[in-house]
Amino acid sequence: MSCDIIIVVINLSIMKLNGKSLIIVLMLAVLTAAAIWLVHYWSTEAPLGPDEDLTGPISDVEIKPQDVQEMVASNNRFALDLYSLYREREEGNIFYSPYSLLTALTMTYEGARGQTAEEMASVFYLPDDQIRWGGMAGLYNTFNQNDREYALDTANAIWPATNYHFLDDYFSIIERYYRGRIESLDYPADPEGSRLTINQWVEDQTRDKIKDLIPAGLIDPLTRLVLTNAIYFKGQWLTEFDQDLTEDAPFYLNDDQTVTVPMMRRTDDEAIFDYARLDDLEVLSLPYRGEEVAMTIILPDQDKFEAVEASLDLDKINYYRSQLEPQRIDLYLPRFKIETKYFMNEDLADLGMPSAFSAEADFSGMTGNRDLFISAVIHQAFAEVNEEGTEAAAATAVVMLESAAIMSPVFRVDRPFIFLIEHLESGTILFMGRVSNPS
Repeated sequence: MSCDIIIVVINLSIMKLNGKSLIIVLMLAVLTAAAIWLVHYWSTEAPLGPDEDLTGPISDVEIKPQDVQEMVASNNRFALDLYSLYREREEGNIFYSPYSLLTALTMTYEGARGQTAEEMASVFYLPDDQIRWGGMAGLYNTFNQNDREYALDTANAIWPATNYHFLDDYFSIIERYYRGRIESLDYPADPEGSRLTINQWVEDQTRDKIKDLIPAGLIDPLTRLVLTNAIYFKGQWLTEFDQDLTEDAPFYLNDDQTVTVPMMRRTDDEAIFDYARLDDLEVLSLPYRGEEVAMTIILPDQDKFEAVEASLDLDKINYYRSQLEPQRIDLYLPRFKIETKYFMNEDLADLGMPSAFSAEADFSGMTGNRDLFISAVIHQAFAEVNEEGTEAAAATAVVMLESAAIMSPVFRVDRPFIFLIEHLESGTILFMGRVSNPS
């Protein structure tokens, strides 16, 4: 539902009003403001994010919970598909934000047509327009809220070339449903300055955690559009680890190799966590303050990591969640920091969207012509886990060119593990990774 808000400005000369008249006028002003707020509330369906540069409702479609859940399912299925690809290709640690990737590339999809659109919809499991728009708007609203015990912010921006024709309808979709900032840049005259402007925006949105997202030389005079998403999370554990208890301990890379890592621990009487012991693995959920976001750790048994990882899918993760029950646990967790960067053209093409990167690309929904293709998809992510909690950030750029008394179980994370940072209320996997070597 969309609406126009009419603001009535009443110029009063208070000195000419008696007391009763002034009260009546003030009551009318209050009622008018209340009416405006109600119209605004029902037009948005959910609280707006904190972006003060944009005005108006985030969506002119009703934001239905089932639409949001459908986009959560799309995000999580893509998260597992990408993990399956990277577990075979990447040695060592893996870390990325499926939500950041999905958002940046779904904004790109809004301008795709024909075979290009079909391929992208298949890779990202995208539903029809109204569901997709309502779902993405709803997730934006859910994540960008104030007055919480943790920080979770996401921001979108697109950077079209100055004096290059784009369709107003495309810009309208990005502004309305993605709260996307639109800022034109003069790529032909100043490609390097344009790159620095975009990178600075990413750095600002991620609290300086993601720097130099787009490397030098990747923006050139033929660049016509760059689409960006940034996500930032910082949360303190519901109960922090005592730094005085952290000690160096071995982490087993495999049967033959170990590294020494700072191992945090919670062995106090209040160390009660949602936990499950399954056939060949253990699962534990470690909540952050506010208990709306948690880190889920999947710890395969020794020599079972490859088998567990190979069988990991969304059904398995949902099953693991369903088995969790509160239990007193002796928890040992390594302190670690991960930084990753991926150039994803080949990865996304192999997942099923090759035409977007070729001369066959059809992004005519952006310009009215088949004159653009994706030249690069860059994704960079950061996470630091310590005694206080977790700080994580990620950014994605899409560059387009023209062409108990009972013994407590011990959950000792001293071998490779998989972890997810999840928004519990919506079920969205915000970040996902593998720690093969925390040192």
